[in-house]
Amino acid sequence: MLLRRRRGPARLWVAVAALVTGAIWLWSSSSSFVALLGTHRAQVLTSVLLLKDFVVNELWRTVDSNGWRASSAPRTYWPPPPIESESNGYLRVRCNGGLTQQRSAICNAVVVARIMNATLVLPELDTNSFWHDESGFVDIYDVPHFIKTLKYDVRIVMSVPKITAQGKTKKLRAYKIEPPRDASVTWYRTTALEELRKYGAIYLTPFSHRLAEEIDDPELQRLRCRVNYHALQFKPNIMKTSSDIVNKLRSEGHFMSIHLRFELDMLAYAGCIDIFTPKEQEILLKYRVEHFPEKTLIYRKRKLIGKCPLTPEEVGLIIRAMGFDNTTRIYIASGKLFGGKRFMKPFKAMFPRLESHSMVGSGKLEENTRGLAGSAVDYMVCLLSDIFIPTYDGPSNFANNLMGHRLYYGFRTTITPNRKALAPIFMDMEERHASEFEERIRQVMFNTHFGTPHKRIHPESFYTNSWPECFCQMKARNHAYQCPPNIVHDVLESKFHNKEDIEAEATNQTDSTSQIEKLAVGTELAKVY
Repeated sequence: MLLRRRRGPARLWVAVAALVTGAIWLWSSSSSFVALLGTHRAQVLTSVLLLKDFVVNELWRTVDSNGWRASSAPRTYWPPPPIESESNGYLRVRCNGGLTQQRSAICNAVVVARIMNATLVLPELDTNSFWHDESGFVDIYDVPHFIKTLKYDVRIVMSVPKITAQGKTKKLRAYKIEPPRDASVTWYRTTALEELRKYGAIYLTPFSHRLAEEIDDPELQRLRCRVNYHALQFKPNIMKTSSDIVNKLRSEGHFMSIHLRFELDMLAYAGCIDIFTPKEQEILLKYRVEHFPEKTLIYRKRKLIGKCPLTPEEVGLIIRAMGFDNTTRIYIASGKLFGGKRFMKPFKAMFPRLESHSMVGSGKLEENTRGLAGSAVDYMVCLLSDIFIPTYDGPSNFANNLMGHRLYYGFRTTITPNRKALAPIFMDMEERHASEFEERIRQVMFNTHFGTPHKRIHPESFYTNSWPECFCQMKARNHAYQCPPNIVHDVLESKFHNKEDIEAEATNQTDSTSQIEKLAVGTELAKVY
């Protein structure tokens, strides 16, 4: 019964439908029931409102985990990373894209370093081309925490070391390689490893989506989770800003966060331009020609297959149909919305209590929320919100990764609109073909899992749903799902220190080969389950 939470709201709205149907039947039967109709209609409306309140209150809570909890610790034998003399070389990567695309690339870089038995150079962030700022890894993430958290997994250094050749000292030059998209583990263990051993250092660029998401090795998948949900911690100033915003929002009760992807690049990519003015359409078409392959896209067809981002007004209609009223506090995470204030006006009329990182707090907060740092603040506020609503989960790494992080962070409620199922309703509204829109929207929206553990089915990303690899059950019937014992950290620490002793021994003794082999036998500890 993994989807227990999913079925509860669905059953509630079956009851609502039954009550409404009863009211309609009374109205259509005969005039003798006219006197009764007024009383019964009031009862129906009261029941609907009570059920709405109950469902909304349920959604503010975390989802039923059914005994599952997050766990990314190794469950089988996991040797410590190689000492310097055992490493196959140095791995450099350049992570391109937005905040969460870079975040996924960092996770992949750690896994690739582990696969190739390589020493990872602190990943580079290509922030200038996307964000037009100079922020790097050290400006966004807590570097000491990153290195310390992954010390059992990979060896990490700040830069490629210097070498001395012919009396001259210079940095080891990394051989540049462009990896294939979604490259397999085998590619890294053969082609990439061969170049690494040949040159001593390789530079993989660009490195967005350069490792297959589906890997037939649960331990490597769990390593991805350790990087994403434990090692990648934002710098203290970003965490402080995020915390201040969350505390201010929560001081008045629950709040939800919404990621509005109603932006120039996504609208141009989707080809959804008919709702805009001729001047705006010209801008969208120009952007599309410059950045995406040529393709004929028809708005109505794109809309009906769920390829168009939801408009702010459509998002408001969804929230209202689900039972949230105009007192709901909403945090908006987004870039610059395309089309100006006229698209936000209907949304604000329905839900006036809107906030963003530029609106909450003092000027001091605003100074810390620009560019990549601003996206990081949005990420943390959305992660900590009571409810998160992504409005476009196509190639939106921000929404997809947040959904996965919220799942890992305690099955926090995520409401994911099914754009394809909602499209006919919104098209009917645009063309004024039908009524009873709210009830139709409710029927779609309450047929979802709201963030419960569920099987990952293509094209759902591992970063959106890391279940079951990164979760466990204390009382699991299946041995593969059992939680690792509490001693797992102690075992890893023991192996790590034994490895350090070996490295120190190798450094201090000239004839150390036989001594290392002897000590290495002592590092073979019991397997971790």
